Amino acid sequence: MTPASPNPHTVSPAASPEETAAIAAALETFARATAPTVSAPVQPREPWRDAAILEGISREPQDDVPHPWINT
Repeated sequence: MTPASPNPHTVSPAASPEETAAIAAALETFARATAPTVSAPVQPREPWRDAAILEGISREPQDDVPHPWINT
């Protein structure tokens, strides 16, 4: 078997500034399109606050609003 002859190939010159900018823009577009979305951190729920909201208890007493369970 004869050894393979070397395959000469030419090397193209460096990319032009326009080509470099186009490649950078394409990479930026790809990075933005495939980046994971950022969500707000989840606040831990407070059971006492949830119970107060469900029961309709307010922090400040409301004298002008009648109690919903007492018909007076």
